[in-house]
Amino acid sequence: MKAIGFVGQSGSGKTTLIERLIPLMAQRGLTVSALKHAHQGFDLDRPGKDSFRLRAAGAAQVMIAAPQRWALMTELRGQAAGFDQLLAELAPCDLVLVEGFRSDGSIPRIEVRGPSFALRASEGLPSVTSALRASESLPSVASALRASESLPSVASALRATEGLPSVAPSGAKEGDPNLIAVVCDDPVDRALPRFARDDVAAIAVFIVQHLGIE
Repeated sequence: MKAIGFVGQSGSGKTTLIERLIPLMAQRGLTVSALKHAHQGFDLDRPGKDSFRLRAAGAAQVMIAAPQRWALMTELRGQAAGFDQLLAELAPCDLVLVEGFRSDGSIPRIEVRGPSFALRASEGLPSVTSALRASESLPSVASALRASESLPSVASALRATEGLPSVAPSGAKEGDPNLIAVVCDDPVDRALPRFARDDVAAIAVFIVQHLGIE
């Protein structure tokens, strides 16, 4: 059973990428499972349900079974389960796509980066290029900008991005030797293969080749 991790800051698109990779892997005839780390506590159950009552009564594990699926809930009333232990709980499969756990385990990882700080800071601001194009019939750019009273100052827009990195922020563990690639539309500061965020097919090919599960 092979596994590959996806790490990055919250909102960088890790879940979306994994969601898009699963059907591509399935088309290759691979059985795929997923493991996701939750930074905060969670509960799939609801108060008042029979399974919730059994857990509240002290059951260490509660299994719910139906013709379509079954689920096993385990109460950790002491030390949290480690990554390798969680991985071992999964049924045998060809590939496990892991989200998070950037400091746990030694599986290969792909870093997913969202838009750069500069791009996010400038969202909602008018395009400088558009402003210049719109000013072609005016005597000067300065006049065009003064005439556009409803638009924020271009100078202010540029000042808002001063000092911000030109690359997307990294959510990977610093110096992680298990990083094998970066998914990002912006320039990266790592000597690793880089894939555009929408180039999911190429990412899938890279994964199966790297893991040797073609």
